[in-house]
Amino acid sequence: MQIEICANSYASASNAEKAGADRIELCVELAVGGITPSFGLIKKVMEKISIPVHVLIRPRSGDFTYNDAEFDAMKTDIELCKKLGCHGIVSGVLHRDFSIDIKRTKELIACSKPLSFTFHRAFDWVPNPLQSLAQLLELDVDRILTSGQETSVIKGISLLKQLQVLAGNRLIIMPGGGVDKNAIIQCEKAAFKEVHFSATELCKTINYPKVPMNSNRFFDETQLAISDISKIKAIVSFVK
Repeated sequence: MQIEICANSYASASNAEKAGADRIELCVELAVGGITPSFGLIKKVMEKISIPVHVLIRPRSGDFTYNDAEFDAMKTDIELCKKLGCHGIVSGVLHRDFSIDIKRTKELIACSKPLSFTFHRAFDWVPNPLQSLAQLLELDVDRILTSGQETSVIKGISLLKQLQVLAGNRLIIMPGGGVDKNAIIQCEKAAFKEVHFSATELCKTINYPKVPMNSNRFFDETQLAISDISKIKAIVSFVK
C-alpha cells in the first residue's frame, strides 16, 4: 500500500521523503482543509524533493463552487505546476447543490494532462456518492481522495469498501481523513492500494502574541469573506 503524505510546508515535505513516504500532496492551511500552495513553495519542493509531488488546486477555503475569476486562477496554477515538473493535480469543482460540476471538472482534467488527476475531498460533500463515482469514472480521473463521507476513514470504511468494489481497476479509491494506526490496519485488510494522511505534530514556536492574527469568524465553511464594495466606497469617500 502506497503512502501519500499531505505536506503543508517544505519541512513537512522533506520529512515525508526522509521517512519513506511514496508521494506528497502539497498544500497549505490544513486548518481549512488545504488550499493551493505558493509558487515559491512548489518550486522549492520540486527542486529539493525526489519523490512524486501532487499539488492541491483549491483557490480558497469554504465551498467548492467557484466564480469565473477563481476558476481561471485554478487553470493558471495548474499550468504553473506543469512547468515546474509536478507529477499530479488534486482538485475538483461542485455545483451549489453539491453535485459534481462535470463541465468544469472536465476542463481541469484536460488542463492537467498528462499529469495524474485526483478528485479531492469535495467528494465527501456529494449527495449521491455512487452516482458521483460513476461520473468520475466517465471523466477518467486517476483517483478519488475520500473519508467515505464521514469525519474519519474508520467511520466511513463501509462506503469506502463499496466505492472500491465499484471502481475496480478503473480508478483508485484513496482513503484519507482522520487516519490513525487502526485505520491503516483496516485499509490494509480491505486491500486499498493507497492511503493519505498528514501525520502532523503541533510544535510551539513562539509565546502567544499580544495581538492574534487568527479570527474564528473566517472558519465557517458556509460563508465567504469578500471585501464589500459599499463599505470600501464609504471609507474612500470619507478619506478623499
